[in-house]
Amino acid sequence: MISATSTALRFACAGMIAMAVAMGIGRFVYTPILPGMMEELHLSPADAGWIASANYLGYLVGAFAAAGGWAHGRERLLMLVGLGASAVLAALMGLTDAMAAFLVIRFLAGLASALVMVFMASIVFSHINAAGRSDLQAWHFGGVGLGIAVSAAMMAVLVTEHAGWAAGWLSSAAISACGFVLVGLLVHEGPLSNGEVAREPALRMDRSLVKVIIAYGLFGFGYVVTATFLVAIVRQGGGSRVFEAIVWMVAGLAGFPSVWLWQKIAARIGLYAAYALACFVEVAGVTASVAIGGRTGPLFGGLLLGGTFIAITALGLQAGRQQAPQAPRRIFAMMTASFGLGQIIGPVAAGLLAQASGNFFLASIVAAAMLVVSGAVTWSAAPKSP
Repeated sequence: MISATSTALRFACAGMIAMAVAMGIGRFVYTPILPGMMEELHLSPADAGWIASANYLGYLVGAFAAAGGWAHGRERLLMLVGLGASAVLAALMGLTDAMAAFLVIRFLAGLASALVMVFMASIVFSHINAAGRSDLQAWHFGGVGLGIAVSAAMMAVLVTEHAGWAAGWLSSAAISACGFVLVGLLVHEGPLSNGEVAREPALRMDRSLVKVIIAYGLFGFGYVVTATFLVAIVRQGGGSRVFEAIVWMVAGLAGFPSVWLWQKIAARIGLYAAYALACFVEVAGVTASVAIGGRTGPLFGGLLLGGTFIAITALGLQAGRQQAPQAPRRIFAMMTASFGLGQIIGPVAAGLLAQASGNFFLASIVAAAMLVVSGAVTWSAAPKSP
């Protein structure tokens, strides 16, 4: 008889691999490959911003599609379709150099990553909650940091071999295909179900809930500028190709334990205060990446970005669920919509600001300001103790 704990561990590992492929690589490998694309294909910062935003638009569409009840009973199949598509689409990025193709491929890659994000979470969390091991959620989310670290190591190898930008996408596709096989072997079934899916009540839009939703959108704008352009900022500052990979590796390694760490902090100081504190820590990283010269600024930026952004994403969703406990699917969709809108606007605005000003300083300062407001607004939405 296989114990519930070993089953929970198997699903947590599968979740970690799936998040590494779909999010850490599928969504964020664009960051370390981007400078090479900008250099070799003569892409402008605005072009780079549009490609990033196409990916986030795809994610938004995918998250909305996945929130409906139509997928009930098909979660495993749709999650595997999303994972397989992530690998294929990464390969296609390396086989074209047309701007229109980049926009379409990255839109579809965003859609695929959303399918994996939503359906893998429903599968993994149902099994780990049944085993009473909700602590393993941190493993699942840690996969994003793991994928970023793996892709950074891959880029370090490629740059020492003097490989072009296309090799980055093709290598990502190969790694993603391996992850797809592993997840397929580890996940034999969909989420545990307790009968019919209950119809959720409409969201009651009181002031605190509205604050949390708006603040989450501002966070989407604030984090995504550095998450998209950090490596391009390093290259603009004259950093070596290997140093670019090191900065991205630091972001990934800091991201891996970040959800676990910030959950501990939230247990100590409260969920809303932890969200705000994490935002303010990220502000320091976003500002340092452009304000401190040499190697210190980008390394500090990578460390503080990686150490916060995955955890803030999880803390924000938790805050939303706490505000609307009777409608978890509706609030997930609403929070994702707000976050997604911020993510879509962020890279476009940053790309245009960078093109107009000649560097990413102004764009990063605007992003930092958004993070300050997000943290302050969420903090003010905390339930008042009686």
